[in-house]
Amino acid sequence: MRIVKAADWGMTRQADYGAPEQIETVKRIVRDVRLKGDKAVHEYTLMHDKVALSSEQLRIAESEVEAAYKRVEESFLIAIRQAADNIRRFHEKQKRVSWMEFQPDGTLLGQIVRPLKRVGVYVPGGKAAYPSSVLMNVIPAQVAEVPEIVMVTPPATGGTDGIDPYILVAAAEAGVKEMYRVGGAQAIAALAYGTETIAPVDKICGPGNIYVALAKREVYGAVDIDSIAGPSEIVVLADETARPSYVAADLLSQAEHDEMASAMLITDSPSLADAVSAEVERQLAVLPRRDIAAKSIEQYGAILVVDDLREGVKLVNKIAPEHLEILTEDPMEWVGSIENAGAIFLGAYSSEPVGDYFAGPNHIIPTNGTARFSSPVNVDMFLKKSSLIRYSKEALLANGKMIMELARHEGLEAHARAIEVRLLT
Repeated sequence: MRIVKAADWGMTRQADYGAPEQIETVKRIVRDVRLKGDKAVHEYTLMHDKVALSSEQLRIAESEVEAAYKRVEESFLIAIRQAADNIRRFHEKQKRVSWMEFQPDGTLLGQIVRPLKRVGVYVPGGKAAYPSSVLMNVIPAQVAEVPEIVMVTPPATGGTDGIDPYILVAAAEAGVKEMYRVGGAQAIAALAYGTETIAPVDKICGPGNIYVALAKREVYGAVDIDSIAGPSEIVVLADETARPSYVAADLLSQAEHDEMASAMLITDSPSLADAVSAEVERQLAVLPRRDIAAKSIEQYGAILVVDDLREGVKLVNKIAPEHLEILTEDPMEWVGSIENAGAIFLGAYSSEPVGDYFAGPNHIIPTNGTARFSSPVNVDMFLKKSSLIRYSKEALLANGKMIMELARHEGLEAHARAIEVRLLT
């Protein structure tokens, strides 16, 4: 793993918004599904997934979910249920309620908080299947009390056996009742515009490949989306007290996601840098997904040596990583200085996979530096808010002239007269 002085390192990674041919492909798929509905979904599923489906086969039957339970281990059921409970309890603390406030002059102001009616969750099935992502998308929507949650997933996440049984079980455990076997850009278009079989949704969430990301961007406006997620990232900020084996393992935990993933160590200890570099190579040699992880490390991995940890914190805030681990003698010393990070893991035993699977906070986190202005998936993302205003005559008489002043300053005379007519009668 390459070691460089922080001063010599250039931030070259950019968000991938797709090549022109990929953008055109997605536009065509979205347009076709919007115009032809199920017919286009079937055509593109056969073309890209090599699976022929009828409209009757699009929806995953309850019997398939029941059969999936027989194919997963009891240990998986125990783990997924405990993880779901942890995630639910964490997100319950984010709930909001409507409120109203009466003022002495008779004015009523407030906010009505309502859940979205229908949400679509995309569950990928490319290099790996991710049951944990089902929980992370569905449970916050459930806590927000979204009444209709629908899941889509590619028809061959389990290879020749069809849908991965672990995905189906995770969805069922999370409470999803409506599931469809469709993936890629055609799934996003179907959720956005609806087909003869799939009713349209208000919001689409969930990770996916570049075609899914581009499709979400294409349909945004017709529906809301969570984000356009990029490859996974981790930055470890560490001093000489960190264990090289822990640091290397955590870097590789993200590098194995895909070749575009980014794994970086920032340290003020040259000896730790050397030890971690060697340890990464040692662990990489016996990693099952070593080909993927090796390309990630080669292209987007780095160990940055800084003069002190204050300089390291500045780098962290500039990078704004998806995941940040602080492996220092006193991690809490640095928390207040971290301005930009999607999730912060403190100490040697708070390895990033703890957050990915089990602790409770959401693992769908802003990437590509967007932690500067955005947040992990949360309950608020599945709520909409309406302002409530009831002005009394007393309040309008007291404030009407100021309202008219502002309206006329902006050249909107009809606005001013809408107030004036009430002041004169």
